[in-house]
Amino acid sequence: PSSVSTLSSQRSETRQRLLGDGIKPPEAPYTTEAGCETWSVDFSPDGAWFAWSMGHGIVWVVLHTAYTGVFYGICTLGAPFTHRESQNGETDRGDKSFSCGHPVWGLAFGPRPPKSNATACPAKARSEGKNSLLLATGLENGVIKIWNVLTGSAVFDLHGHEGVVRDLVFPQNGTLTLISSSRDKTLRIWDLAHKGKKVQVLYGHKDWISSCCVSSDCSMIASVGRFDRMVCLWSLRSYTFIRNLTGGAHKTVYLLSSCDFSPDGAILATAAFSGSSWWIDLWDPYTAEKLSSLSLLHSDYFEDYGQNQISAIQFSPNGLHLTLVTDDRALRIWELGEKGMVMETKRDRDSNGLCCKYHPQGGVVATGTRDGHVRFWRAPSAVPSLCHLCRSILRHSISTHQIEALPLPKRILEYLTYKNIPERLKSCCSSDEEEWES
Repeated sequence: PSSVSTLSSQRSETRQRLLGDGIKPPEAPYTTEAGCETWSVDFSPDGAWFAWSMGHGIVWVVLHTAYTGVFYGICTLGAPFTHRESQNGETDRGDKSFSCGHPVWGLAFGPRPPKSNATACPAKARSEGKNSLLLATGLENGVIKIWNVLTGSAVFDLHGHEGVVRDLVFPQNGTLTLISSSRDKTLRIWDLAHKGKKVQVLYGHKDWISSCCVSSDCSMIASVGRFDRMVCLWSLRSYTFIRNLTGGAHKTVYLLSSCDFSPDGAILATAAFSGSSWWIDLWDPYTAEKLSSLSLLHSDYFEDYGQNQISAIQFSPNGLHLTLVTDDRALRIWELGEKGMVMETKRDRDSNGLCCKYHPQGGVVATGTRDGHVRFWRAPSAVPSLCHLCRSILRHSISTHQIEALPLPKRILEYLTYKNIPERLKSCCSSDEEEWES
């Protein structure tokens, strides 16, 4: 097995691990009108800050240390935040509210430091970003606003997109590079060190781009088109199109909603839905081979609702689990290769989940909803096996082609290339006793 889970000993305990009461948006008028959706949430690279788009063009940023009660189950909503001085002398006001002027669809903290010295950025780039924490916000009008989190001030705006900026991501290499995807069918790669004056535009999608992500070695970008049903891979080094992953369709008419690379970059997960069904495809980005598919068995629970949309997916920091947000459940957590879910909330048609994000150190998952709320969930604890750790370290820097060229036994090759995962899996609904309490 890839993990030694402590979850089995907790079967008799409460299934739902909702920490505190979550974070609630401000009082009316923000909570009573359309437009209050939390489309995006994010933790800072060190986990010290948390940001979410609470609707109406407002982004809230809270200090993790000031909001410790929420993460550890003690409700401290409304507690005053204290001011403190940051290491570089800038004022740190605790909680902050950024008014962007237009609805915010995507946001991301940056720059993100590299995982290892092998991908370390140049000294100049490190010196430019070490004393500041930036927050990029993608707006409905196509503008990207860059904020200094420590001072709470706007730094500059990025112009170029002609549609909603749906997703933003900083590569994990410590540089001031920002990748954005938009409904104008393009991706843009911005150099924030030059205030976005140097930009690369990637063309290829035929319709809206739902999501984008970057591999851990910062060599590839993946993007999924909502209506054109394209899963595109791009080179972050040469800014060129690599390939379109095909063969993942389970139905004639379906929509793609999200994608994410595993922490070692060896797997690309994509999410799609059609009617009351949804599924996840696992791909090898180096060979374009589909490794496995997880699909939800058709249920009559949403027959009168019309569809059961899967909104977001994300790998856990250790790569053992994949988190899912769908219309019928606020949260699901799946262990790769397993038939059922490790954890899932009770069925709730009003869960209205839109996005999810793991804390950088794991253990906590934040989800955003259509009503502007944010909920924090305690993720299942698992200790990676030695085999999994060795595979993760190896695959972080070695491609599938290089692995297959090694004179290794077949079973080891299958494990290192994730071909030991069953090709097709169907998720069966748990009984009420096995679901989390609400």
